Amino acid sequence: MPGAALALSPDKAVRLVEALIADINKVISSGKSESAMYREFERIFTRYADVPTIARYSLGADARRASKAQLSAYTKAYTGYISRKYGKRFREFIGGRLEVQDARTVKKSIEVRTVAHLRGESPFKVDFLVRDGMSKFYNMTIDGVNMLQLERTEIGAMLDRRKGNIDALIQDLKTAS
Repeated sequence: MPGAALALSPDKAVRLVEALIADINKVISSGKSESAMYREFERIFTRYADVPTIARYSLGADARRASKAQLSAYTKAYTGYISRKYGKRFREFIGGRLEVQDARTVKKSIEVRTVAHLRGESPFKVDFLVRDGMSKFYNMTIDGVNMLQLERTEIGAMLDRRKGNIDALIQDLKTAS
């Protein structure tokens, strides 16, 4: 069957998420400086996430008017931005754990459902969507909040404040968190 070799099974998607979690936990417990941890989170994000898809989605319809060079620069700046933004949140996971519950096929994706157990908090869901045919996640939902939708809204607001200037947005994302 054509494309069968590319098919991603729920088991492979679970292994991807478990490896992602292990890498994040290793960085959290490393004792590295905050800036070194952000560089590691950026490396992890690039390794495990479909960064071009996430970045393009976050830019919304404005991605269609961006030049190839702008999209490339935006994706690079967005990668650093998202790594710093979520990297700050990962500190909350010190002493906690993410526990994989199950995985299921949803349309052309595999949803890996996990539960986060953090000290002093009630458990909450963290779900990852992994695209079939690609061993990378392209979305996650944290306690019901969809990362793609949240980022599209936030990036859209940032772009609006810059009166639609994609180059200004790129420059600001290089230091934003």
